[in-house]
Amino acid sequence: MPNMSMTKVPMPTQEGNIRKNNFEEVALGYTKEQAMEEAQRCLHCPTKPCISGCPVSVNIPDFIEQVKNGEFEKAYQIIHQTSSLPAVCGRVCPQETQCESKCVRGIKGEAVAIGRLERFVADWHREHVKDAIEKQPSNGHKVAIVGAGPAGLTCAGDLAKKGYQVSVFEALHVAGGVLMYGIPEFRLPKEIVQHEINGLKEMGVDIQTNTVVGRTESVDDLFEEGYESVFIGSGAGLPNFMNMPGENLKGVYSANEFLTRCNLMKAYKEDADTPIQHPKRAVIVGGGNVAMDAARCAKRLGVEEVTIVYRRSMEELPARKEEVEHAQEEGIKFQLLTNPVQVLGDEEGWVTGIECVSMELGEPDASGRRRPTEIKGSNFVIDIDCMIMAIGTSPNPLIRSTTEGLDINRKGCLVADENGATTREGVFAGGDAVTGAATVIMAMGAGKTAAKAIDEYIQNQ
Repeated sequence: MPNMSMTKVPMPTQEGNIRKNNFEEVALGYTKEQAMEEAQRCLHCPTKPCISGCPVSVNIPDFIEQVKNGEFEKAYQIIHQTSSLPAVCGRVCPQETQCESKCVRGIKGEAVAIGRLERFVADWHREHVKDAIEKQPSNGHKVAIVGAGPAGLTCAGDLAKKGYQVSVFEALHVAGGVLMYGIPEFRLPKEIVQHEINGLKEMGVDIQTNTVVGRTESVDDLFEEGYESVFIGSGAGLPNFMNMPGENLKGVYSANEFLTRCNLMKAYKEDADTPIQHPKRAVIVGGGNVAMDAARCAKRLGVEEVTIVYRRSMEELPARKEEVEHAQEEGIKFQLLTNPVQVLGDEEGWVTGIECVSMELGEPDASGRRRPTEIKGSNFVIDIDCMIMAIGTSPNPLIRSTTEGLDINRKGCLVADENGATTREGVFAGGDAVTGAATVIMAMGAGKTAAKAIDEYIQNQ
């Protein structure tokens, strides 16, 4: 009999006043009993509307049915048919705007906790199943993947399942892309990402790190080496700034640099090779998930006062509701309807404050959100010794500037059709390199789509 509770089974978490002092995972995950109880809330609708909200088309009702029956490994195998990174998706995907937004249970109550159940299933599999992954026989074809982030890893996994010899070229010294350098340990433990990557290696995927395509070798070189197609999933790692006075002062970081130092270089440790300053008052400019991640990392570094500065109101905040709530529980302040106009510094070039103006909301803009407008004469100063800019990123121009035949749009993103095909034959692209900064699951969906198109392209040659 279905569980007709109007609310989800609560997810156990670390207490806010405890977790703000460590980098351990905040959400602790469901127990077996909690997962089975939540799974009973699924009505197993005949039309399966939740699947339409999943960019990688996981068969959600069927895997939840197996959880309800206590068949956790069967549930995992259903998910793994279409998703190469279920433990990651269960933790960082914005389910509330995707699969859960289509859930019938969400009409009169809370949607089924699809993401929490996916996480439980993936974690159960990792902890209980040690069987070697079966490597598919080679089909004799080679494909190169540029970038070992969500798009590239998904594309690589899907092609490996079809017997392709896949080589992934990653600029950094570890694979994972934004999963490793961008998302903090307390939201996505790196051992989980590494476990998923190891699974791809067991499938035969060759991952070559410290290889900058466009410098170490070019896309043209890859074709000359016998690769029949190239997928570009190099992400959007170029930080955006506001071009206001004082942005070049010491103590002003891009969120990319700040998070990379924390997540990849462990700069919060006392013996770190690349230590990061320990400020007393930090301001994070922006309102997305990256801004929340940067703010919460700053708090864990011991910053006494961490403030999010955002030019719209709480209703327009683009970050996930869960991340905002967690930030508030950890003591992060929100200075809303506020926009910085100048960074102030001392004679030695260190940031000392940020001049801001108050904003008010007018008519909706192209995004559908109400447009913020400046209130004249409302200037004021916030005293700080650290500022982190989290207002978005753009694709790095390196690959497009070293590869002929690739068209870009006005935002510097690669132009690709609905199947990921670029304007150069044999070259496909997906993820943030095409869309600009977006979600992990959207990048995975693009990688999956491109893998199918690459297979069709090569088989029709």
